Amino acid sequence: MDKLIPVVVIKEIGETEKILSALEADGIHCAEITFRTACAQEAIKLAVQKFPDMHIGAGTVINAEQCKRALAAGAKFIVSPGLSEEAAKVCEKADVPYYPGCVTPTEIMKAISLGITVVKFFPANVYGGLKAMKALAAPFPQIRFIPTGGVNKENLDEFLAWDKIYAVGGSFMVEEALNKWQK
Repeated sequence: MDKLIPVVVIKEIGETEKILSALEADGIHCAEITFRTACAQEAIKLAVQKFPDMHIGAGTVINAEQCKRALAAGAKFIVSPGLSEEAAKVCEKADVPYYPGCVTPTEIMKAISLGITVVKFFPANVYGGLKAMKALAAPFPQIRFIPTGGVNKENLDEFLAWDKIYAVGGSFMVEEALNKWQK
């Protein structure tokens, strides 16, 4: 898994190749395509076909039905804003990583009980950022984090410097890659 996970919102299927080409040109070989739009499943399928060297996953997956659709499209990992036990079970059965959003001790304990040791910390800026994750890491040393929400170019290195960071997610990477690519 790359340390950078761009959060990609595809509003129209035609945007898929443009966005992923820009990310790839910027040296990023991973993308979390959100399940927030009508064309998300189609975009994941297209991304997996057209960019076989990229690690394509699905984000904003909130239930088993969406999870199954994302996996059917070829998603290599699943990310949720919160913890869905049913999505966790679908991913476990499919042997695909599941990264649920967990920001409280209770949510982290639930993730651990499901065999999950990497969690999304979202929205990181609202829930205390790096300081909060470091406090949570004390009682849960086996947990690693994927902070998103409030992560940007200015604080990226600070997050990546901590050994409990599995990866960092954010939509800012898409905008930055597109700006570079279009020049």
